[in-house]
Amino acid sequence: MRFYTKQHKAYCGIDLHARSMYMCILSQDGEILLHRKMKTSPEMFLKAIAPYREDLVVCVECMFTWYWLADLCAREGIPFVLGHALSMKAIHGGKAKNEKIDAQKIAVLLRGGMLPQAYVYPAAMRATRDLLRRRTHVMRKRAELLTHIQQTNSQYTLPEIGKKIAYKANRDGVAERFPDPAGQKSIEVDLALIGHYDQLLRDVELSILTTAQQHHAQTLYLLRTVPGIGEILSLVLLYEIHDITRFPRVQDFLSYCRLGKCTKESAGKRYGTSGTQIGNAHLKWACSEAAVLVLRANPAGQKYLTTLEKKHGSGKALTLWGQKLGRTVYYMLQRQTAFDMDKFLNGSGSGADEPYASLDHHGLSLRIVLCNACFTVSLHT
Repeated sequence: MRFYTKQHKAYCGIDLHARSMYMCILSQDGEILLHRKMKTSPEMFLKAIAPYREDLVVCVECMFTWYWLADLCAREGIPFVLGHALSMKAIHGGKAKNEKIDAQKIAVLLRGGMLPQAYVYPAAMRATRDLLRRRTHVMRKRAELLTHIQQTNSQYTLPEIGKKIAYKANRDGVAERFPDPAGQKSIEVDLALIGHYDQLLRDVELSILTTAQQHHAQTLYLLRTVPGIGEILSLVLLYEIHDITRFPRVQDFLSYCRLGKCTKESAGKRYGTSGTQIGNAHLKWACSEAAVLVLRANPAGQKYLTTLEKKHGSGKALTLWGQKLGRTVYYMLQRQTAFDMDKFLNGSGSGADEPYASLDHHGLSLRIVLCNACFTVSLHT
């Protein structure tokens, strides 16, 4: 987690809502210069900060209303910081909580260099990313309807449908399988909604593919070299990652993808895990889907997964497989190289994917540096 540490003369913390916002401006010495509620509008914001605008930094919590304020600060040349909502809650939790208190605590955290930062996503790509997330929502609604049909079929103890009703050509006669007229009507409603969602998904995907060609064609090409990652999944990965260089280490990337668990430990005792909600849920879904799709029509990958299952169990094996794929995607984008199945399956011991955390400041492997150091010490001894 990165914290904001740059020093300014004034710090502005804002608790932002759709209709109103509470603003607190602190001086460098901690004196409250402004602390009041106002209407949410660019004009009111610029008017309020006008006396303190010189060397002012603005901070707001990472909620759904921050887009306009980030864009306004970028146009006006005002430093803007986005606070990580869950981490801020863990740091400044207290008995009382309201807009006035939150605004002051945001400014206090910013002034003290204890504000956990979130990523300010670029404005040019936000709309397409939000449309991709909306597509995921529609897709899940469609999957719920398909599941309801299968569950209703089992509820009436009818024979299996025997064909994939996800395809329109296989849906004829599905409703007529049910003896009760009310049951038939329920299935007809599901099928009608599925047909509507099919049309919506086609339109949304066409719009996404049209607008997404403007951004990072090279990254899209590299992602599509991974078996099983197609057009939509590669776009989800691209727009959720955006810039791989914002992750200094592969561990940071895996944590952001929710591919690892954090341990709660004290005095040598473990108290379970934590941090499951910190990270990108959409990227977690994309990585999980990719991990499963890579195994399709891939005997070598299935054999490797079987080896992991024998050693760690079936549940943990797929998690390790997903982590391995996440590491591979990170290094592919860092080094601008295409996917290689042989290296993916057999390169774990070669040191080719050595994390940056194991390199010294000259880019040499710490293992080599430490061995050389020990050899030098033995000679001096």
